[in-house]
Amino acid sequence: MTLQAVLDDIAKRPGDGDVIPVIDPATEEQISEFADGGAAAVDAAVARARESFDAGVWVGMSDRDRAKVLWRIGDLIDKYADDIAQLDSLNTGMPLAQAQMIVPTCAEFFRYYAGWCTKMNGTAHDVQMAGGVSGAHANMQAYTRKEPYGVVGLIFPWNGPIFNACAKIAPALAAGCSSVVKAAEETPLSAFLLERILAEAGVPDGVVNLVLGYGHTAGAALSVHPDVDKIAFTGSTEVGKQIIAASAGNLKKVMLELGGKSPVLIYDDADLDMAILMAAMGIFVHSGQGCVCGSRIFVHRNVYDQVLEGIAGVANSLNLGGPKEEDVHIGPLISDKQLKRVMGYIDEGKSDGVEVVTGGHRLDRKGYFVHPTVLTNVDPGMRLYQEEIFGPVVPVLPFDDDDEAVKLANDTTYGLAATVWTENLARANNIARRLEAGTVTLNCQLVFDHSVPFGGYKQSGWGHEFGREGIEAYMQTKSIWAQI
Repeated sequence: MTLQAVLDDIAKRPGDGDVIPVIDPATEEQISEFADGGAAAVDAAVARARESFDAGVWVGMSDRDRAKVLWRIGDLIDKYADDIAQLDSLNTGMPLAQAQMIVPTCAEFFRYYAGWCTKMNGTAHDVQMAGGVSGAHANMQAYTRKEPYGVVGLIFPWNGPIFNACAKIAPALAAGCSSVVKAAEETPLSAFLLERILAEAGVPDGVVNLVLGYGHTAGAALSVHPDVDKIAFTGSTEVGKQIIAASAGNLKKVMLELGGKSPVLIYDDADLDMAILMAAMGIFVHSGQGCVCGSRIFVHRNVYDQVLEGIAGVANSLNLGGPKEEDVHIGPLISDKQLKRVMGYIDEGKSDGVEVVTGGHRLDRKGYFVHPTVLTNVDPGMRLYQEEIFGPVVPVLPFDDDDEAVKLANDTTYGLAATVWTENLARANNIARRLEAGTVTLNCQLVFDHSVPFGGYKQSGWGHEFGREGIEAYMQTKSIWAQI
């Protein structure tokens, strides 16, 4: 399927709600549009998913055969890699090279979870004491089964469309679930091609169902739907709380990967050249639109001036532009709405006395571009220090010792990720244990592997994605007792 065919296909997708434009964030021009499917589309998709699950067309397939289908999906993602990358690059504004690096990871999601299809076994228990209304019994056996939840709603964000879609669909399929997939209204393009890939690979009709619409229409309808057994959501903490409230009707299970305000600690004994480069790119990559971006940087006072100057230097060296431009390092923000949000934090900070070392302004050109921004003289009580901005904006603050560094790092309602730069490995591991974050990286940043669990502390989420925990998130445990 060509890029134009996807644009034409999305415009033909039926829906009776508002017409939603798809905007190129690098040019501010409309590239397609679609109708909001709303609650009606969700009802129909949930009905298809329930019918496919109850009929056993997927969950009833042998584990080995499901694994073969997932492996074929991975191969087809590789086959259509260029098309997928072009769609995500156009839709998000990210450099094409960045989108091309993401696609192989998406293919590997399906291969990785294909391997788990045949390995999700329960456990047998030697019963030592068996009691109940009939008293203790000899020759009692107990064992457990892992069973899919059933119909799951998968809601993913705009900052990494194909990555987040594959991160959820692959383990849900491996577990045997049927699903309703809600793509972000800003970035639906690659989801259309993925829908075609799943069908070509042999996923039966009704097992994965794509719906389109706003979060407050289609997303809300999916979250509250009484025939959905679980919701898996990636997005803001604010919306995550709304999903929790909506799930109360049938007490559906909820998995949330939410926001972050991730600290980066740079000590005076660190490899400063590497720490400066990685700390800078750890917030400026994708224009800061990543939940794990290191959005608060703390530097030992002995090297504070050097590191601050270095990070500002990296910020000033980065070329901003759209996917069709040459020698581009980072792209635009996703939308005019996000641009206004980011600039609002910067302007408020300026009014409160924050010092702008570099950046702090929108580029004088078409597109939603904000110059990478480095701030000092930031008070920990300020909103731009405490709240997730989701833009290329970072405060840099000094610290004097371990206790102060940990206190500053943990002074947040979030707990998604954290980074420590130091050559002292004993200190690094001690600080890692004290940091309130689900992922801590030592002398590295923005690292990932399919086998390593990912989840947040505090208000950064519930549950884990990736690894064995990633497939178990779509399965529930049944205990079975038998008198032999």
